[in-house]
Amino acid sequence: MCTSPEPRARRLPGDLAMWLFILVELSVFALLILAFAVTAQLKPPLFASGRALLDTSTGLAMTLSLLGAGLLAALALEQLRELRPRRAACLLGLACCVAGVYAWLKLGEYRHLADLGLGLEHDTFFTLYWLLTGFHFLHVLPGMAILAWLAYRAWTRAPLVDSGFESGVLYWHMVDLVWVVLFPLVYILD
Repeated sequence: MCTSPEPRARRLPGDLAMWLFILVELSVFALLILAFAVTAQLKPPLFASGRALLDTSTGLAMTLSLLGAGLLAALALEQLRELRPRRAACLLGLACCVAGVYAWLKLGEYRHLADLGLGLEHDTFFTLYWLLTGFHFLHVLPGMAILAWLAYRAWTRAPLVDSGFESGVLYWHMVDLVWVVLFPLVYILD
């Protein structure tokens, strides 16, 4: 008699509280993105000239950095599920380093724009640019701290609650998902 394995119960990864937090944060980002997109439609020449002052290759490098960190975090989660916490810790440490490339590039871009006098009050494009990318940057920093904390916990083989580890990785995926929308909107689309 052939028996089939019992199907695993499907569940939402992570913690419900994290999902609610992500939903709220995505709602705020959606409003800011909508404001940027609508204003871009109302003032196309201003937004075209603002975009021309941004370096698309730097924006692409930032995108690859965030997505690379997201991939490494997902791989770390798989390693943890396979009971390989030290490998998970190494992948998370690498994810933090890759995410650090984004932070370094973004701070360099901010410094460059500020040196050119293109601050928050320069014009509507740069007001929305600073608000939108700054709000995102303020999510990247705690995301990096979360990844570092998870790496430490995995390295020390401290008890990790699966939903807590998944929640931390989910938060990072929210960060890189938002950037995937921001990059074309802010740097490319006319």
